Amino acid sequence: MKRALLISLVAASLSGCSVWNSWFGDAKSRPAPLETLSGPATGRVVWSSKGENIGFPLSIATPGDRFVVASNDGVVRALAAADGRELWRGEAGAKLAAGVGSDGRFAAVVNRDNELVVLDAGRVVWKKPLPTPVVAAPLVAGERVFVLTLDRQVLAFDALDGRKIWELKRPGEPLTLAKAGVLLAYKDTLVVGQGPRLAGVDPLQGSLRWEASVATPRGTNEVERLADLVGPAVRQGELICARAFQSSVGCVNAERGSPLWNRLVGGANGVGADDRIVVAGDASDRLSAWKLANGDLAWSADQFQLRKLSAPLVLGGQVLVGDFEGQVHLLDRDTGKTRSRTATDGSAIVATALQGQTALFATKSGGLFAIKVD
Repeated sequence: MKRALLISLVAASLSGCSVWNSWFGDAKSRPAPLETLSGPATGRVVWSSKGENIGFPLSIATPGDRFVVASNDGVVRALAAADGRELWRGEAGAKLAAGVGSDGRFAAVVNRDNELVVLDAGRVVWKKPLPTPVVAAPLVAGERVFVLTLDRQVLAFDALDGRKIWELKRPGEPLTLAKAGVLLAYKDTLVVGQGPRLAGVDPLQGSLRWEASVATPRGTNEVERLADLVGPAVRQGELICARAFQSSVGCVNAERGSPLWNRLVGGANGVGADDRIVVAGDASDRLSAWKLANGDLAWSADQFQLRKLSAPLVLGGQVLVGDFEGQVHLLDRDTGKTRSRTATDGSAIVATALQGQTALFATKSGGLFAIKVD
C-alpha cells in the first residue's frame, strides 16, 4: 500500500514539474495555443450548476434520467439531465476520497476516514469502514454496492443494510496506481480492472468468470511495468474498452471474455467511444481515434498538445474533450478536426459523463456544465 501511495506522490510531483515547464519553460513545452475558429458553434451549454471545489477523483453517476454528483465537502446531489433541476440532496457527513456511484435511488461514496457511506434518496442509511483505501467510485447495481480498493480487492455489500456479502482477493501486482480504476456492469457480470486485465466476476458469489488482458506490461523495473487500468472505461454493445496506464488502449469482448484488440499508446486518462470509434489522448495530449471493430487507426489530432485534456466523450458525431483552462473542444468524429469550442468557468475540466444526449463537464472549481451538440 505504501508503494501504491508512493507512485501517487511521484506522479503528482512529475505532474507539477510538467505544469511548471508548460507555463514557464521553452516554447516546445508550452500548451498549444487555442485555434482560431470561424465556423458556427456546434454545441451549447444548456444548464450549469455550482458546487464546492473538487480535490478528489470525481466520478459522475448516470442512472436513469439524471446525473448524481458529489463535491469535496460530502454533499451528494441528483440533478435532472434535461434541465439541471435538483431532485434530491444529501450530506455524507465528511469530506470525500472517492465517489459517487448510484442506481438512481441509492448513492455510495467513500469519505476520507475510508468509510463507505450509502444514501437512500439523499438520506444516509449506513456507513462501513473499509480495509484499505479507495479512490474509485463505488458501483451500485441490483441492490448491492460494489467497492474496488486500492490494492484491488473487490467487496460487495447489501445496499439495504450494509451487510458484507462477499470479498474477492486475488494475487496483487507489485505496484498499484492511486487513480480511479475500472468497475462497471455488463449484463449479469461485474467487470473489474485488475492490473492490466479486465476480470468478469459473478456479482452474486464473487467468483471469477473470465479474465482478458488489455495490455502486456513492459519495462526494466516495476514502475515502468505499471499498467493498471484507469477509468472511465466505456461499454459499446458486447465490447468494453479501457486504457492501461502509460501502456495501451484496448477493447475486450465481455460476452466471450476475450481480448479483441489493443494499441500501444501512453497516457493516463480514460477513453471515450461510440458505435464506430474509440478515442483517447496520449501523454502529450495528442488525440487518437481507432475503429471500434478492429482497432485500425481512424485519425490523430495534435492541436491540443500539453493542454492537459480530460477523458473524451463521443456524442452526436462529435468528440468532446475539456482542457486545463476549462475549454470544451468539439471535434468532428470522422476527421478529428476542431469544429468549435465552449468555455466553462476557467478552471480545469476534471470529470466528464454522458447521459442520453447530454454531456456533463465538471471543473476543479466545482462547476457543472451540461452541453448538447448540434
